[in-house]
Amino acid sequence: MAADHRTTPSVRDTTYEALVAEGARVPTEGWDFSWFEGRATEARPSWGYAVSMAERLSRASAALDVQTGGGEVLGFALGKAGRRPPLTVATEGWPPNVAKATALLRPHGVAVVAVAEDDPLPFADGAFDLVVSRHPVRPHWEEIARVLRPGGTYFAQHVGPASVFELVEHFLGPQPEGVRGARDPERERADAEAAGLDVVDLRAERLRMEFHDIGAVVHFLRKVVWMVPGFTVEAYEPRLRALHERIRADGPFVAHSTRHLVEARKPEPSARPT
Repeated sequence: MAADHRTTPSVRDTTYEALVAEGARVPTEGWDFSWFEGRATEARPSWGYAVSMAERLSRASAALDVQTGGGEVLGFALGKAGRRPPLTVATEGWPPNVAKATALLRPHGVAVVAVAEDDPLPFADGAFDLVVSRHPVRPHWEEIARVLRPGGTYFAQHVGPASVFELVEHFLGPQPEGVRGARDPERERADAEAAGLDVVDLRAERLRMEFHDIGAVVHFLRKVVWMVPGFTVEAYEPRLRALHERIRADGPFVAHSTRHLVEARKPEPSARPT
């Protein structure tokens, strides 16, 4: 989403019907959130993931980006890195994103491989010294550990627990603790360690989001499909209209995203206790 600069949108006086129609027709491919400029904001984590990824790419010999989306983050990081690792590969599971990522990353010499998010990674054991991922649906730790070389690094930004749940619960009602606690960073630490990785850095932040109009809400829920599974304008029309009136009366709808930075390494054989 757009960086947090608290602009006032020009769409404030647009009708409910027009805003919803606009949010419903904007293409959702890729992870380009520039459409939200002036309509929704999200604060950025302090660690600057894409820039930090670029620094690691500049030193890597073989890199894999898992669930690359439309390739936007990897493309940006490669541009900042100034060099491409001799072997650079990305995976993506949603066909429209595969096409978009291929078009964006081919000029960087990056191969994009279509892989469903729950399928094994189609690469040899120990193929990469760097695996990166920004907002994977879920990290498959055993596969990450398998394709990393000894001494290799997994460097990722994950979505944390109860992210944007103010919005989720407006549409779905209060969620059980098991749902709210999913994606817990300490649980992910334990899962990574169970797969044989050493977690060397784990940081979490809670970040302010603002939705300035109902069209932005509609587009967000169409784009980030796991927030309200099966979302359609028709199915949630009463809740959409109620939220539209709330924004009109009270100003931007405020929610909070949660993010955590994970850096994990695959130990060298000599580093393991005997």
